[in-house]
Amino acid sequence: MEINIPKDFIVDEVANFRVKINSLIDGGQKNFIFNFNDCTFIDSTGLGALVAIYKKCAENGGSVKLKSLKPEVEKLFKLTRLDKVFEICP
Repeated sequence: MEINIPKDFIVDEVANFRVKINSLIDGGQKNFIFNFNDCTFIDSTGLGALVAIYKKCAENGGSVKLKSLKPEVEKLFKLTRLDKVFEICP
């Protein structure tokens, strides 16, 4: 299932995002592709939410892929070494 990430993936957006994704996971969805095409900024709250979702999906045999990361966002994933955790697609 592909989900679009908002332009600024920060604390205000993350709360709603978590609720939405967790309800999908509870409904049996376990494979996600997060499209970062519109996202130009992500904060630690956003990163934390993605890691928590990744763990939950991995425990259920699912996967989380990230796609269309802008250079400034991809740089943050590399700095935090999360590029080694998530599969990043072009």
